[in-house]
Amino acid sequence: MDSLTAFAQTKLTGLEARSLKRTLVPTHRLDGLWVERNGRRLLSFSCNDYLNLSHHPAVKAAAIAAVEAHGVGAGASRLVTGDHPIFTELESRLAALKGAEAACVFGSGYLANSGIIPTVVGQGDLILIDDLAHACIWSGAQLSGARIVAFRHNDVADLAAKLAAYRAEAGRALIATDGVFSMDGDLAPLDQISALAQAHDAWLLVDDAHGLGVVGEGRGAAAMFPGAKVDLAMGTFSKALGGYGAYVCASQPVIDLLKTRSRTLVYTTGLPPANAAAALAALDVIASDPDLVAAPLAKARRFTRAVNLPDATSAVVPILMGEADRTLAAARDLEAQGFLAVAIRPPTVPEGTARLRLAFTAAHPDAEIDRLAAAVRLVMNP
Repeated sequence: MDSLTAFAQTKLTGLEARSLKRTLVPTHRLDGLWVERNGRRLLSFSCNDYLNLSHHPAVKAAAIAAVEAHGVGAGASRLVTGDHPIFTELESRLAALKGAEAACVFGSGYLANSGIIPTVVGQGDLILIDDLAHACIWSGAQLSGARIVAFRHNDVADLAAKLAAYRAEAGRALIATDGVFSMDGDLAPLDQISALAQAHDAWLLVDDAHGLGVVGEGRGAAAMFPGAKVDLAMGTFSKALGGYGAYVCASQPVIDLLKTRSRTLVYTTGLPPANAAAALAALDVIASDPDLVAAPLAKARRFTRAVNLPDATSAVVPILMGEADRTLAAARDLEAQGFLAVAIRPPTVPEGTARLRLAFTAAHPDAEIDRLAAAVRLVMNP
């Protein structure tokens, strides 16, 4: 056995012993709600397709028409020949939605944050990150070469203390946080974080992948906090919009800088035009159907009330189980009852906080939510 293979096998054996080895499971999404997995039809509570738009007729039709007209790929990076005119329309639409001067479309959320952060901060600068922020924020921060300081999750006093301790010795400063936290479902207190950012001449980046289309009447987490100033409003098309891709909204000069210097935009092929067309169609649906937008949170709250948890603040509800093996057993129990509720384990979440991460969509039937709640009560209190 060569040394690389031996290294990989040793790592895998160690992970498996701790119930932390993860494997891909082929999953056929039958629509925006039901999936077929391991030969079984399951009601999914693990998809981020909060508005079920991945299978919406208008969204699919827009993507199909774009493929027929423009092909399946962009053909090159956006700075070469991959900047399809549809991106201009999509960026204008996103900027208007977020109340910003301009926007830039990226290939994915991970590419966006991995490119945005190193473009605006570097050596001698400071990045303060909520310790539960998404992995791509941490990746972008590490690529930047700036000093990275974590602050306790949603702890404004700790953020203030860290700013007081480290801001003066840094050149530029960036505060980075999720808007809606993907594994906990709670919202960042953006009004207070924004006030601190402005008081300390720091810029605020908000990853709103799980907020767009779901909270703030569909405009995202920042809309829940009138007056909050978000310098870099980032999000994705892969959750409530049902497709793929990402964006950031900011001032025109900031967007112009990103388009000429963000390595993850300059050196990667542009988003396929069909993905941009699907995102535009999804935004049309969101703008025209406020009841649809309100539904995921209402469904999540129906569940949290049924299991005696605090009211949900987003479409994401975590059921903390603690240890990985217990969480895997709970997921298997729910699957036996026809529910897909994937176990989330470290390193995605901190040690000792393995969980069932439940995601509620507009189309989940109330009767099935009630049935899930009854099943979850049993796995929470066996």
